Amino acid sequence: MKSKTRGEAEAEVTQAVIKFEKEYLGRGPLDARTFFVQDMILVRLRGIITPAERKLAESREGQNLVKETRRQLFESSRPLIEEIVTQIIGCQLVSLHTDMSTKTGERIIVLTLDTNLDTLYR
Repeated sequence: MKSKTRGEAEAEVTQAVIKFEKEYLGRGPLDARTFFVQDMILVRLRGIITPAERKLAESREGQNLVKETRRQLFESSRPLIEEIVTQIIGCQLVSLHTDMSTKTGERIIVLTLDTNLDTLYR
């Protein structure tokens, strides 16, 4: 069996993150892209904020509330993210970092791994 290409693996991670966002957080992004960079997986999600969150984010306190709630929800799902990485890439998650913009509705996810992906996907 032929192993998957870098592009195929990146696309598979993208689809898994979209599915995760829809099932776990209740809404998927309008657009998503994944990039492998050495021992990191960088995922960029666009259009993640709901109309209610957008309204809440009109104030500074609301922005902080939306960001903190989303951050806590995402970090509490670490076991699910670890499973995605293990199933698709076959290596272990070392750390997970995420932030979002309440202005643009964009979230960036950085996953660091125990393996340099450049050695797996050339």
